[in-house]
Amino acid sequence: MAIKEDSMRNFVKFFRILTLMVFVAGANFAFAANPSVPQKDGKQYAEVISGNNALIAPSDRANPLIYGGPEIEAIKTWGVGSPNSQGLGEIFTLLQGHYFATIFGILIILVPLAFLGHFVLIGQKKFNHGKKIRVFSNYNIIVHWCAAIPFVLLCLTGLAMVFGDKLGGGSLVRFARDVHGIATIAFAVFGVLMFLMWFKSALPKAYDIQWLMIMGGYLSKEKKPIPAGKFNAGQKMWFWVCTLGGFAMVISGAFMFFQFADINTLRMMALVHNLIGFLVIALLITHIYMAVFAIEGALHSILDGHMGEEEIAILHSYYYKELNAA
Repeated sequence: MAIKEDSMRNFVKFFRILTLMVFVAGANFAFAANPSVPQKDGKQYAEVISGNNALIAPSDRANPLIYGGPEIEAIKTWGVGSPNSQGLGEIFTLLQGHYFATIFGILIILVPLAFLGHFVLIGQKKFNHGKKIRVFSNYNIIVHWCAAIPFVLLCLTGLAMVFGDKLGGGSLVRFARDVHGIATIAFAVFGVLMFLMWFKSALPKAYDIQWLMIMGGYLSKEKKPIPAGKFNAGQKMWFWVCTLGGFAMVISGAFMFFQFADINTLRMMALVHNLIGFLVIALLITHIYMAVFAIEGALHSILDGHMGEEEIAILHSYYYKELNAA
């Protein structure tokens, strides 16, 4: 009988201790780990915990500058109107959430409409293609298309991600993301080759200013010599945006994809990526229009390397003089 009473007393003591432990743990959870409850010295939840650092081994963290404690700390800088907003958090949230997609949408609608108006009002330039002159080598053609195809894929898949929510998200956008990554590698290789191949021909000349002042003659139906070398000022502009701008997008894209920087640097990279993207999309549409629609047969020069003599004499007059002087 005494043994049973001792056992009962021990059980009651154990139960009391267990209850006390549960109460202390519950109070600790309620008042120390509750994001809605002020912490010691009036600090917020994000300021007194270490995030998920304790749950993820350092070697397994994708980016210790972001995930874990820094991730929780960075929450204070997110969102427009955040009381503790600092760095690029507010401007990034504003632009990414409200303006970037809209600007891209405006560009892919208004730029083609502008060129449609040009085609209707001014029309296509036509030249005699009887006698042709070789202006691009086979190497030029191969490198151009090996850089151009992945570049176009980058633009299309980039837009698919920008408008991912409108396209339903899911597998389509993930596929676009994967293609975007693969195309980036291809462009990084052939873009460099293209840069080395044509950067001398794309250097600015004094007569490029004259070309810009008359918009390359594309606002007139007259056939008179236009001041331009092998590449006109518009093509040169596209070359530098495509190469240097493209390389900047490769670098900023790599930062975002691999996330090897702090949150503020990643915001900066995202801003740079989108801002250059506006220029790239507008000029890509321009380049395609000029090559396919604005000048009859212009596309053939980068397919077989030959351009009509009259076209060179009119649209690339300085280059035509160089060829004749050689």
